[in-house]
Amino acid sequence: QVQLVESGGGLVQAGGSLRLSCAASGRPSDSRTMGWFRQAPGKEREFVATISWGGRRPYYADSVEGRFTISRDNAKNTMYLQMNSLEPEETAGYYCAASLAVAGGTTQSEYDYWGQGTQVTVSS
Repeated sequence: QVQLVESGGGLVQAGGSLRLSCAASGRPSDSRTMGWFRQAPGKEREFVATISWGGRRPYYADSVEGRFTISRDNAKNTMYLQMNSLEPEETAGYYCAASLAVAGGTTQSEYDYWGQGTQVTVSS
């Protein structure tokens, strides 16, 4: 069993930056692939980014490509999401997810474990 705890959310002005963290507990092999999703009020949860165990296959949603960077420190069992040039429409709960699979996917069903989320609010 893997437990995921997100942190780093908060209030930021448009154009600003935030760095989210996701600390994982449990067997590292149960979180081979990790990812970030987000859910805005009244909208479905959407894929943001994913990263494989070795960190060599990051993949991003088109909407965040070039502005967000996903990374992980396996020694600390922690994943990060550096978010730059944030826009008000990116206000959402951001959720960390982990998968037993070797390579990440972009759909929720491909992930086995989820965190409780951290709120990101971008003011205009």
